[in-house]
Amino acid sequence: MSIHVLIKEYPHRAIALTTATHALVLRHSSTSTDQTSYHNASTTSLGSNGSAAAKCMVEFSTVEELDLSDYRALNSASAHGTLGLITVDGNIFLVVVNGASKVATVRPGETIQRIHSVGFYCLSSSNYDSLLNDEVNPYPTDTIDDEGYEVGFGRNKGESPLEHPCLALKKILSSGTFYYSSDFDLTRRLQERSTDAATVSIDSLDDGFLWNSYMIHPLVDFRSRLPSNEKDALDASGILTSAIRGFALTITIPSSSAPIRTPRTGLPSSMTLISRLSCRRAGTRFNARGMDDDGNVANFVESETIYWAPSGVCFSYAQVRGSVPIFWEQQTGLLPGQQKITITRSPEATQPAFDKHFEGLELGYGAIHVVNLLSNEKPNEVELTNRYRRHIKSSPLNFAGNGKGSTEHELIKLTEFDFHAETRGPGGYEMASMISQWIQHSADSFAYYLSEEVEEHIRANGQEHIITRPTTILQQEGVFRTNCLDCLDRTNLVQTIISKMALEIFLSHKGLGAGSDFWMRHSSMWADNGDALSRIYAGTGALKSSFTRHGKMSIAGALADARKSATRMYINNFADKGRQNTIDMLLGRLMGQTPVYLFDPISDHVLTELNKRAAEFSGSEVINMLAGTFNLNGKTDGINEDLSPWLCPDVDVTQQCPEIVAVGFQEIVDLSPQQIMSTDPARRQAWEASVRKCLNDNAVRHGKEEYVLLRGGQLVGASLSIFVRANCLKFIKNVEGSLKKTGMSGMAGNKGAVAIRMEYNNTSIVFVTAHLAAGFANYEERNRDYKVISHGLRFQRNRSIEDHDTVIWLGDFNYRIGLNNEKVQKLCHFGDLETLYENDQLNLQMVAGLTFPYYSEARITFLPTYKFDIGTDIYDTSEKARIPAWCDRILRKGDNIRQINYNSAPLKFSDHRPVYATFQCLISKIDEKKKNDLSRELYRQRRDVVGDTRAGGGMEDTDDEDLIGYDSIEPGLPPASSDRRKWWLDNGLPARSRVQPPSNDHFPNSNKPSNPFTPSPEPDWVEVKRMGSGAGNNGRPEPPPARGTSRAQTLDFKSTTPHTSSHLAHGTYNRQAITRKLAAPPLLNNSSKPIPNLDGSNDRNLVANLTHTTSNTSTHSLPNLPNRGRALDASPTFSNLRAIPARKPAPPIPTKKPSLLSTKVNSASPPPPQQYRDNYSDQHTEYTGRSSRELQPPVPAPRRSMAAPPPMRNQPQPQPNLIDGDGNTEKPPLPPRTGTGLSSEGRNRGANGGGAGGRAPNLLDDEPEDMESLKGWEVLRPVR
Repeated sequence: MSIHVLIKEYPHRAIALTTATHALVLRHSSTSTDQTSYHNASTTSLGSNGSAAAKCMVEFSTVEELDLSDYRALNSASAHGTLGLITVDGNIFLVVVNGASKVATVRPGETIQRIHSVGFYCLSSSNYDSLLNDEVNPYPTDTIDDEGYEVGFGRNKGESPLEHPCLALKKILSSGTFYYSSDFDLTRRLQERSTDAATVSIDSLDDGFLWNSYMIHPLVDFRSRLPSNEKDALDASGILTSAIRGFALTITIPSSSAPIRTPRTGLPSSMTLISRLSCRRAGTRFNARGMDDDGNVANFVESETIYWAPSGVCFSYAQVRGSVPIFWEQQTGLLPGQQKITITRSPEATQPAFDKHFEGLELGYGAIHVVNLLSNEKPNEVELTNRYRRHIKSSPLNFAGNGKGSTEHELIKLTEFDFHAETRGPGGYEMASMISQWIQHSADSFAYYLSEEVEEHIRANGQEHIITRPTTILQQEGVFRTNCLDCLDRTNLVQTIISKMALEIFLSHKGLGAGSDFWMRHSSMWADNGDALSRIYAGTGALKSSFTRHGKMSIAGALADARKSATRMYINNFADKGRQNTIDMLLGRLMGQTPVYLFDPISDHVLTELNKRAAEFSGSEVINMLAGTFNLNGKTDGINEDLSPWLCPDVDVTQQCPEIVAVGFQEIVDLSPQQIMSTDPARRQAWEASVRKCLNDNAVRHGKEEYVLLRGGQLVGASLSIFVRANCLKFIKNVEGSLKKTGMSGMAGNKGAVAIRMEYNNTSIVFVTAHLAAGFANYEERNRDYKVISHGLRFQRNRSIEDHDTVIWLGDFNYRIGLNNEKVQKLCHFGDLETLYENDQLNLQMVAGLTFPYYSEARITFLPTYKFDIGTDIYDTSEKARIPAWCDRILRKGDNIRQINYNSAPLKFSDHRPVYATFQCLISKIDEKKKNDLSRELYRQRRDVVGDTRAGGGMEDTDDEDLIGYDSIEPGLPPASSDRRKWWLDNGLPARSRVQPPSNDHFPNSNKPSNPFTPSPEPDWVEVKRMGSGAGNNGRPEPPPARGTSRAQTLDFKSTTPHTSSHLAHGTYNRQAITRKLAAPPLLNNSSKPIPNLDGSNDRNLVANLTHTTSNTSTHSLPNLPNRGRALDASPTFSNLRAIPARKPAPPIPTKKPSLLSTKVNSASPPPPQQYRDNYSDQHTEYTGRSSRELQPPVPAPRRSMAAPPPMRNQPQPQPNLIDGDGNTEKPPLPPRTGTGLSSEGRNRGANGGGAGGRAPNLLDDEPEDMESLKGWEVLRPVR
């Protein structure tokens, strides 16, 4: 589908990508990068490093709903999609694929395009529009200058025009090493993707191979918020593009050379090679070596060989390469001896990251066989090999739960093959094929992926229908990991040999062979792959490609290798640093890079409303399911027997012919040593035909539609097949299968699990058949098998078994009954199933929570199903005398499933009895028509509200633009804030509180939520009675001291009994955890004149300074200190208070500004020596009760202008401690502040109240009294 790039300038600069039916409009939002000038502007960024993230509006709608008349075409050629958005030098650029060519066709309808031209269109500026037509030639020729332009074209050498800031990015993206597909997910191998998956989905792409992940993620995230119908339209448009880097090529195999021929058609076959280079540790040769802390290695490539035949057979085989997974570096150098290798971490520090790397491989591919091609003679490579070998031996994957170190229980195998030494002799590179004898065993056990198109004849509505669809036959269960030093030349040659081995194994299973022409085409394709990967990493084509291509090394090939080596030396030393920086910019890894933020004021609102009103278009229905499990003991005698007692049991008529039937077999083949390492699907296919015949015969009897094999999977002896009624196929989607080996700790398939998942309407269902470890006493190993399967078995998009609405496990779990044989036999004879079940290992382990947590099993009403003498109902009479047990079980999990039946069937051709269970499952379904109608209605309503404030609109910028999409939570409340608007501030001024308490005894309730709009039963204010030590002090504490005076003392104020000096001296006071209280230190002097800068607001600053001492944060009790003379006044206990209330807000600041104060501070006396709480003199502090608000952390006051006090004189004179005095010394009156209500009577009482009966005025109280005391005082206001 052709895509056109349109642009408009006024009133906003916007770019539209349009198809014949839809358009994606992107508009730069000026509110994102404009920084407001006032000091309360928000600097919070959506990205990192504090830089503002670029914002764009986005809209996706039909062409009819947009006015595109103001847009103009940027060029006549059509585009191929967008790679995303990127910010460079503060400008936002839309990256568009302008040129691409088809290079591969994996299967019919699955094409791969190679990118050879990319355009960068600026959304935020028109300065670079003139440079849009200067294309970079993707092919290196002698007419290219240093900057990528052809000499004589594009611009003259004498000019110095504006250089495009994305020129380096344009070069790398136009280099011919990037590929994309509009038909399928190119980031995943064939085995991991389903046929109906969307091309681009936020949860389907493999970020490890998606090179435009950083750029495309905002658009893919936007896609995830669209309604389902618009998602489908966006996917069908092909606008969003997922790109990989590496290599892709399809070679056509003529019918005469094809190993699988179709005589009647004569159509050619195809062979495709796809190499996906990881972007997690991307870089050039000497800038990216070894591994990082997340287990990502340099030059990690997944290469997949695919062969497709016109008959519908499709073969796939994947292998990987990557740098040695330890921490090592290599310096550049002009001579080979100068390129010294340095290992930068110890083995102990390396092992965790090493384990992460291989655990990721095991999770994605299964067992791993490492092929190390490093030299045993070069000291640098020998050191790497020794460390590599050590870490593999220490890997937990080689000690999978049993503590044994035998090779039979290793998930990682290692083959060391010194490539240079082996190919040095007269045999040359041909001797490299000798490696096959060392890896043949693993190649057989890993198998390969195989699917075939199967025709099924279905009778529905009285008519015969033929359905052709691909069916998975085999899956690859392990991977080869090959490496040399660079993972280029030697690695590519050996990977060619491994790919040939896998194809030969596949053809041998078919009884076929391939000719020399086929293998020559195969080698040529792999040689092209090696050259492409080498150019990306090292700058030149691969060495030894002549042998890879032709099977022999020529003189011309040797000379070409010498030229490539010299070129590599130059590029690695002088050009790679710039290339590395460009790669980091492309992947969004430079400091300060932030992704573009996209928002859609309409679609985001519609999606939210749809979620709220889901009940209007959602419904449910009940379907029936049957699950059956049978251990066949390797027998084939029963294939032709009647299976209806098991698969079509005598149940209620509503349970007959269920919509879904899941059939699990164990030991479908004899588990001989030869069989357990590979899988033969022929036996499973024979049983599937027998099962389907039985189901269809029953369907005919009941007048129902025939059954169709939806999907089957096999792991050596365990198999799972899902059959569905033909009329239900239209409700089923996203069918996937997965395997997990547990036998021999994961290397062999004699034990393990097969799982198949699907989505029935909008409910996800997964079936798991498992064959767990055998042995009476091995219940712990069976528990481990369950955990390995539950954790390690993964579907696409990293789904696990637990990520489904309905889960059903069926199989031979091998849990036994913990009684002796004689007792079990007797209990079986009497039918005492209750006693047997009480001693059942699975029951006991589930009750203990050690296996199958949160699963349920129906009540067992049948006798143990293992072990019988074949053909009889008699339990085992052989020498081994196996104890009867319920080995075969069916478990379920999900709140939408109900089990109806659970029983065994009397089929006697195996030593097990088959077990079946029937279920009713509640399926949720969505009426798409209702949902789409509601979505369109909500869209129209929202569009009327938003108007033209959207990406495709024509309205100019407004201050409210960044508030679009944010509504009030209730009518009358303001909307949410934005970068430019804060509803709680007025034009950038500081917030001012005008809230007044009901009385002086009320304080803010600290238990009330900080969000004022959150409903809460807590009152706004709490009443706290004032503390006091006498009746004459009006409950007012001593005022706090001036700044710079003695350090505050910390005293116990929780005690309810007075503390005398004798109590303190003899340690008789309460030493429990004591909360501390600040006692005011002495004032500066004894002058009766007012002291400036003590107007009440600075008192809080003073307390803030005092709280920085270490004593204020301590919660330990005070030490016993001698010589405390005066007893401390009693203070009330706060144990009954839930929380100490917050400080009462400061009063409003007056607007009048009186004349400056003319009084001076008496500077004749210096301050006394500073006192500390642990350094007491003969003067002691008298404690008086204080208001509870003084116990809260200080609130910073508004800024005030402060007049500096005059300097002190040089003659020091001792000053008495006015606060700790004996009450005879007159204390100076402190300056009151507005509204404190300090009368002369109060001052006199405070000045003389040195004992228990007197109390100083509280300067923070806010009581209206006479204003006489304010004469001569100035009220200061904030400085603007």
